[in-house]
Amino acid sequence: MNTRYLLFLMLFCFSFNGFSFGEDWGKTGHRATGEIAESYLTKKAHRNIRALLDGHGLAFVSIYGDEIKSDDQYKKFSPWHYVNFALDKKYGEETPSELGDLIKGIEKCIEVLKSDTSTHEDKVFYLKMLVHFMGDLHQPLHVGRGEDKGGNDIQVRWFKEGSNLHRVWDSDMIDYYGMSYTELSENADELSSVEIKNIERGDILDWVYESQDIAKDVYASANVGEKLGYKYVYTYFPVVRSQLQKGGIRLAKILNDLFG
Repeated sequence: MNTRYLLFLMLFCFSFNGFSFGEDWGKTGHRATGEIAESYLTKKAHRNIRALLDGHGLAFVSIYGDEIKSDDQYKKFSPWHYVNFALDKKYGEETPSELGDLIKGIEKCIEVLKSDTSTHEDKVFYLKMLVHFMGDLHQPLHVGRGEDKGGNDIQVRWFKEGSNLHRVWDSDMIDYYGMSYTELSENADELSSVEIKNIERGDILDWVYESQDIAKDVYASANVGEKLGYKYVYTYFPVVRSQLQKGGIRLAKILNDLFG
């Protein structure tokens, strides 16, 4: 078989089956969350974080959690990108995965960053992971159902291309909108101090349940094989923008508590 034809066939099959090279919010979404968080950091937190990251910003390190997936030594962190439990349950009512999950991952990051005995290298690593995981938490299907891999097994059409429900929320809508991460950050909604305080209120579990509630709506938003397009973007991209902004504000809240 002609090599070029074989490559085309493989790419077609991946597309049809919803194969995704991206993860979570995708690069643009994660970077937007990191950039938004930067604008809510205290001066002290900003200074301490920049020192720890060798002058780099949160957007720059936000996709580190996905970049390391190709390295087998970091394989144990893969289950930390999501948490799956029944949509009508609370966390802990079903036995959590012994491999860890998104909630345990965020808690571990905070624990390491708080500890006076953590090495510099560990603090750098877990800070990068925390930035990434807080983005993951706000992608609703990372708090989705385990049986369909957070919507990865729900095949849909995105305009004329094959996709799946998870990828639509990861990156398809963001990519379709066509804004860079800085444009998304700069055009985040203007919020009052009261609105910001309301977003900051609560803890990790509260934010997980909020994402879970959105996930319920996402699952009801499309049927297997359905063609999604303009109307879907019109209806749900405001939710995506809101989640990116909430992720940034809450990430900054945690970082201000740790470094500010």
